[in-house]
Amino acid sequence: MDATAPQIIIVGGGFAGLWATRARAATAAQVTLVDRSNHHLFQPLLYQVATAGLSAPDIAAPLRNILRRQGNATVLMAEVVAIDKASRQVRLADGHALDYDFLLVASGAHHAYFGHDDWAAHAPGLKTLDDAFAIRRKLLLAFERAELEADPRARRAWLNFVIVGGGPTGVELAGTLAEIARHTLKREFRRIDPTSARVILVEAGPRLLSTFPENLSDNARRQLQRLGVEVRSGVAVSRIDSEGVVLGEELLPARTVLWAAGVAASRLGAALGVPLDRAGRVLVQPDLSVPGHPEIFVAGDLAAIVQDGKPVPGVAPAAKQMGTHVARAIRARLAGKPAPVFRYRDYGNLATIGRMAAVVDFGRLQITGLFAWWFWLIAHVFFLIGFRNRILVLVNWAWSYWTYQRHARIVIGEEPDDQ
Repeated sequence: MDATAPQIIIVGGGFAGLWATRARAATAAQVTLVDRSNHHLFQPLLYQVATAGLSAPDIAAPLRNILRRQGNATVLMAEVVAIDKASRQVRLADGHALDYDFLLVASGAHHAYFGHDDWAAHAPGLKTLDDAFAIRRKLLLAFERAELEADPRARRAWLNFVIVGGGPTGVELAGTLAEIARHTLKREFRRIDPTSARVILVEAGPRLLSTFPENLSDNARRQLQRLGVEVRSGVAVSRIDSEGVVLGEELLPARTVLWAAGVAASRLGAALGVPLDRAGRVLVQPDLSVPGHPEIFVAGDLAAIVQDGKPVPGVAPAAKQMGTHVARAIRARLAGKPAPVFRYRDYGNLATIGRMAAVVDFGRLQITGLFAWWFWLIAHVFFLIGFRNRILVLVNWAWSYWTYQRHARIVIGEEPDDQ
C-alpha cells in the first residue's frame, strides 16, 4: 500500500459502498472498504432466503473475492464506532483508527419500530442474512409446532402469520408465504392442513405499495387476495407480544409476526454531527457531501436528498448511482475541480407479489401480471453479483416454478425461546 497516495475510507459494503470502491479501481488512490460483514448482500432477494427459495450464497458474495483483482482496494471486516472529523479518522470497535483524506459513509439502515423497540423480540425484521435465517426458522417451525399441537385454538395461532408493513418487502413476504402454505407444504403434513394457514398483511396507510401509482397498488392488492392473503389497510398496530398482534381493539392470535413496516438510518449518521432528517438520514449537499466537510460523503439509505420535489428513494439503483457519483466527485476534488451535482435517474419501480404476479412502474408505462413478473425476474438476475449467482438463481427459480418446491427448507440453529 502506498502511504503517500490519497487515502479513501468507505464504510459499508452494500450497493453504494461497493460501487464506489469499484469505480476507483483505475486510480492511484488507496481505498479501504470497512464492513461488519465479509460479504456483499443482494438485499432485494433477501426475502427469498427467508422463505427458503434460495440459499445464502445465491445472493451474497465475499467482498474480498469481488475485489480480488483490484490492487488498490483493501477490505477490513470491522465495525466503525466513531468518526473524528477534526483529525480525519474513523475509529473501529477494536480501538484502532484509520486516517482518511476522503470518507464515504454508506452504512445503510436498520429496523425501526416507531418507539416500540420491545416489539422486536416478537416481530423480527429483514435486513441481513442473520435476519433471514431467523425468519426462515421461525416460519418452518410454526408448521412443525402446529403439527404437534392438540389444542385447536393453540394450533390456529401457530397457523396464523401476520406481516406488518405493506411496502415491497411486506408484499413479497406475504405472497410467497401464501404460496408455501397452499402449494409447497400441501401434502407434507398428516395432522394439519397447511392450506388453512392465514396470511394477514397489515398496512397502517390507506393502500399497499404507497410509492407506486394507486392503480398498481390496487392491482397488487387483488393479486395478493387471489393468492389467499388477507389485506388489512388503514389500520395501525397498537401492540405486538407473544400472543399476537392487536389492531385497535382486535387481537389477532399469531405466533409468527414479521416486521416490514419501517427502517431507520444507521447510527453513524448521528456520529457525523450534522443535520439529520426525522428518520436519522444525513441531509447531504447536492454533490452528496456533508455540509461544511467537502471531504466527507454520504450515500445509500443513509443519505437524504430531494430532487424535483421528491426524495431520492432508498432503493438499490439509487445507491449504486450514488456510489458511482461519489467516486467521480472525489476524482474531481483530487484534480482541483468542483464536484458535480448528483442526479438520480429513475429507471422504474418493481415489486413481485407471487408466482407469475408482479407490478412494474415506468411512469407512463405500467405493467402487471405475468409480463411484469418476467421483467422483475430478468432484472433481478441481471443485477446479481457474479455469473455463478445468476446461474444458481435461475436454476433454483426454474425448479421452484415447475415443482413448487423450495430446496432450502432446512431448520437449523437453536429453537427460539418463545417457541
